[in-house]
Amino acid sequence: MIVEASLLKRRRKTRMPQYALRVSGLLYIGLMILVPLLVILQDGLRQGFSELIHQINLPIARHAIFLTLWTSTLMTVINAIMGLATAYTLVRFEFPGKRLLNAVIDLPLSIPTLVTGVMLVMLYGPQEVIGRFLLEKFNLQIIFATPGIILSLLFISFPFVVRNIQPVLQDLDQTQERAAATLGANNWSIFRKVVLPALVPPMLSGALLSFSRAVGEFGAVVIVAGNIPLKTQTGAVYVLGAVESENRLGASAVSLALIGIAFIILALANLIHNLWGAHK
Repeated sequence: MIVEASLLKRRRKTRMPQYALRVSGLLYIGLMILVPLLVILQDGLRQGFSELIHQINLPIARHAIFLTLWTSTLMTVINAIMGLATAYTLVRFEFPGKRLLNAVIDLPLSIPTLVTGVMLVMLYGPQEVIGRFLLEKFNLQIIFATPGIILSLLFISFPFVVRNIQPVLQDLDQTQERAAATLGANNWSIFRKVVLPALVPPMLSGALLSFSRAVGEFGAVVIVAGNIPLKTQTGAVYVLGAVESENRLGASAVSLALIGIAFIILALANLIHNLWGAHK
C-alpha cells in the first residue's frame, strides 16, 4: 500500500507540469484567437443574421469581396505554377547564386507589406519609367488598378508554395525517375508522370495557404490600389473605410465574411495535408 501510494503521488507530480502546459496553451489560444473571434461574431450578429447578410450584399461590400476573391484566385494559380517551377529549379539544379536566391525567397515574409506597396509604386507608378511605358505602349495601368493588387499579392504570397514543395522534392526518391529514363522516357514525361503526382498535394496546400493569406492582405493593397469604391477597394480595405465612417456593423459583417473564407481555405489546406500524409 505504501509503495502504491508513493507511485501514485509520483505520477501526480510528473503530470502536473503537463497539465499546466496544456492549460496555459489553451488559455493563450483562447485569449489571443477565440475571444476576438467571438467578439466580432457577436458584434456582426447584434442586429440579427438577416442584417448581417444585408450588409454583405450592399453593392460596395459585395464588389469588395468579389474583387478580393478573384484577384486572390488568379494570384493563387500563378503562384502555384511559378512556385512549383522555382522549387524544382532550386532542388534539382546547381547554378551560381543559388544560396542567395534561396534566401531571397523568404524575404517577402520579413518585409512589412506597406513597404512592399511602396516598392511597387516606385517601380510601376504612372510617373516611373516602367509604369509610364506600360501605360503608353499597352494602355496597361498597374498602380490604382487591379494589376497592382495582383502584383502585390503575388509578392507577399510567393514563399508559401515554394517552401511547401521544396522539402517534399528534396526527400523524393529518384529511383523511379532513373528507371523511367532507362526505359527511354524523356524529361517531360518523367516529370509529368513520376515527379508531379508527388508534388501536387504540397503544391495545392501551399497554394491554398497563399490564397488565405491574400484574402486578408491590407498594407500592400491599400498603397498600390488605393481605396476606390467599386473599382480597387478590396474586402480588407473596405473594412478600414467602414470603421473610419463609423459603420461598425458593416465592418464586422465583411470581416466575418473574410474570416469565414479564410477558415474554409485553411481547413481544405489541412485536409489535403492530412490525406497526403496518410498516403505517404
